Amino acid sequence: MTSTPVGMRCPDCAGATTRVVRGVGGGAPRVTYLLIALNVLVFAGELLGGGAATGTGGAGSLIAELGLSRAAVGAGEWWRIVTAGFLHGGLFHLAFNMLALYVLGDLLEPRLGAVRFLALYLASLACGALGALLLAPDGVTVGASGAVFGLMGAAAVMMWRDGIPLFESGLGAWILLNLLITFLVPRISIGGHLGGLLGGALAAWLLGRAGSVGLRGNAALLPVVAIAALAVAGAIAISSGTGY
Repeated sequence: MTSTPVGMRCPDCAGATTRVVRGVGGGAPRVTYLLIALNVLVFAGELLGGGAATGTGGAGSLIAELGLSRAAVGAGEWWRIVTAGFLHGGLFHLAFNMLALYVLGDLLEPRLGAVRFLALYLASLACGALGALLLAPDGVTVGASGAVFGLMGAAAVMMWRDGIPLFESGLGAWILLNLLITFLVPRISIGGHLGGLLGGALAAWLLGRAGSVGLRGNAALLPVVAIAALAVAGAIAISSGTGY
């Protein structure tokens, strides 16, 4: 999450996934555009607050005030679990994540619909925050890549459910490449990426199962909301010393 190049585009992956997603929900991915705009506006605020386009800014920057850390969340600043996902450590960090969000959102939001897509995104973000706090107890983490990895996991589950082989589509290779980068490149939040990936995959699987257990309409969102709530509760427990 801190400096991830998660946004590398896979044209084959995008083309194959489009066959699965397009034509179901339809319409422009407005939530995706809104999320991108919000991330860009927050980054502009970082620059105005003393941040740098290639760094994280000084002690008074938005990253220091709203970034994710055990100490801050443990002190009661639980909102950092969310706000950290809209902060970025530099221009390239922002650009990579927003490119990936654009590609994945353009594929997933038309199928899921705006509300479900937003719920999936936020649940992935929360799971990424939980993973970051688990594996980086002393660090400060920022970035949308936990949520973006969640969208990758969701896309993988949806393609698997539709019978499209991940590696023939290119999505499997894209995920593996980003996981490889996660483990090899310094200053990347391994926990944030893995937490987001697993959280997004689980949320997508539960969304797909909702109808079979009688959850329809807005009720289908309940499992996704539960994932987000459990992730937030876990992050608070870990940070306050009542968890791991």
